[in-house]
Amino acid sequence: MSVLVICLFIACALAVISKGPVAYFMNQLGGYNNKHPRSQQAKLTGAGARALAAHQNSFESLILFAPAILVALATNTTGETVQYLAITHVVARVLYNILYIINIHYLRTLVWMIATIASFTIIYLSI
Repeated sequence: MSVLVICLFIACALAVISKGPVAYFMNQLGGYNNKHPRSQQAKLTGAGARALAAHQNSFESLILFAPAILVALATNTTGETVQYLAITHVVARVLYNILYIINIHYLRTLVWMIATIASFTIIYLSI
């Protein structure tokens, strides 16, 4: 069970940590504009725009992964398979962010699919 909670914590942290590259690229636009960060983010291009998209997608992914973990915990479906699926999701999400920023789109899509399928499989196994 603790593996699932740790994976959920990491997934939540990734959504916040993935803001780091966005802030880096925003800083390249004449300094980080804390008064109007979304306006500045809208001006990002290239790797900066991809970093922003990866950051936003981290929250979108969390919307599926968090309930999957909570359902697994609520139904006591916490065996090794579910734990490996949770770890797979987290690893795939880390790779996803990296691949998005460096623009390897086919592989990025593959790891997105792996993470998404892992989350759905956790829910399925909890039925």
